Amino acid sequence: MGAPASSFTPAQRAEIVGIMRDALQNDPSILTDAIRSIREKAEEQKQDSTLAAVRAHQTELQTAPDFAIRGNPHGKLTVVEFYDPRCSYCRSMMGEVDSFLSRHPDVRLVEKVVPVLGSNSVLDTRAIFAASAQGKYEVMRKVLMEDTTKPSMERIVELARANGIDPKKLTADMDSPQTIALINTNLDQGRSVGLDGTPTFIFGTAAVAPGALEPDQMDAFLDRARRG
Repeated sequence: MGAPASSFTPAQRAEIVGIMRDALQNDPSILTDAIRSIREKAEEQKQDSTLAAVRAHQTELQTAPDFAIRGNPHGKLTVVEFYDPRCSYCRSMMGEVDSFLSRHPDVRLVEKVVPVLGSNSVLDTRAIFAASAQGKYEVMRKVLMEDTTKPSMERIVELARANGIDPKKLTADMDSPQTIALINTNLDQGRSVGLDGTPTFIFGTAAVAPGALEPDQMDAFLDRARRG
């Protein structure tokens, strides 16, 4: 099959390249604007794809054991937070999340602990889930995320003793099938929506917001979720 009638000749292609080169030399912002437009379009497409995945997996994402539900357990709006206990940005958001829940008493927050930053994250996540068997999930989550000591099993045992947690039971429960299943479930759910960092917040099915957020950003995303 021959070339389409609209194909350019070598001379025409050379002329077009010359015109583009001259335009870029006279106004370099043309290239900058083009790159920005491409990036914005790619980000829009990624957000659309992510939100489609969120809608497809809404039930699983908004389901968690009772100990991992914060705020109003019967709240009209559900916000999902994926966090890693060793993530500095997640740690910096702890106070803001508390304030956010205080500002919005109709919000149900579902926590998804995901150890994505290596072996220390896995160790802390196992301890957090294991503490839930003693009704101490929130206590262990808080003390581990506020602790600045190098992570170790010895440090976890020390913190457990200091906070009324039976270290022997905790150690055993860290290796339990239930603990491993909870971790794998959260990781699978993160993969299902293309999670690529922590913290990541999902506001209903209206917005997915990665990274540490300012209070006004949290409120704006929630307003978007309220509007549907």
